[in-house]
Amino acid sequence: MIARTLVLLAGLSMSALAFAQPSLNLSDYTLGYRFNLPGQIGMVGEASAITYNWDTGTLFVVGDEAEAIVEVTKTGEVVGHMTLNFGSNFDAESLTYIGNGQFALGEERTQSVYKIDYQAGTTLSLSSVTPAYSFGNYSNNEGLEGLSWDPRTNTLIAVKEKNPQAIYEAEVDFDARTGSQSILFNAALLGLQDLSDVQVLATVPSFLGTGLDDNLLIISQESRLLLEVTRTGEILGSIDLRRLSGTAEGVTIDELGNIYISDEQPRVFVFLRPTPAVPEPETYALLLAGLGLLGFAARRRAA
Repeated sequence: MIARTLVLLAGLSMSALAFAQPSLNLSDYTLGYRFNLPGQIGMVGEASAITYNWDTGTLFVVGDEAEAIVEVTKTGEVVGHMTLNFGSNFDAESLTYIGNGQFALGEERTQSVYKIDYQAGTTLSLSSVTPAYSFGNYSNNEGLEGLSWDPRTNTLIAVKEKNPQAIYEAEVDFDARTGSQSILFNAALLGLQDLSDVQVLATVPSFLGTGLDDNLLIISQESRLLLEVTRTGEILGSIDLRRLSGTAEGVTIDELGNIYISDEQPRVFVFLRPTPAVPEPETYALLLAGLGLLGFAARRRAA
């Protein structure tokens, strides 16, 4: 009887661990290094968005003045750039890689999304591109702040800065210039002062099928926080950015799970994911305790 009870309790404990929501455990991340972005005229003035191109293994950054999309390595060396002749009224606050050398670029005030074919060394004029989708009416400097592409479902996750804050999931046909959107969850659950950018974790190959691929990273410039959250709004972890910057507003992740945060300065902070090692100590303790109790019960029964 005792043995059966212990087996049941151990099984229930392991089931609870198995069904716990997987998490990056942001508290285990460390600030590995930082680097400055090219801030000269024609490049990145105030870095407002950053995204990772999984096909080239490089980062792409855009400034809110929409002067250029700049490609840099993971340590900040410039690879190339494409000049944007979009005019001073275009407020580029969001950028995400969607595959095949293409990006979705978001304009904050009109909340419009454009598909961009990146060609290094060229100039792209606003007159040559057409908005593929809009997330809402004109919003004066409080509109579309972040975009992230989910390659599993070919959908966009987007965040609206404030008044009201919003987190959307959208299906967009870039060629037909049609789409639809829904509220993913109530943004007020996060308790943030604003929403500055979002990154899906489904772009990390090793996360696929683990449950991590359903989670999101959301950054708030005014709250100076990076959060990991579920798609129902549950907060799983955070990184406090207050000692680093008051103008950090872009976030992306590479294939290793390392996190890159862009700052208006312009610069990038790189948070390194801890190397997966062994099961958590709590897991070992639970297993050892259960095995010990089972052994004790077996010896007692034999005696």
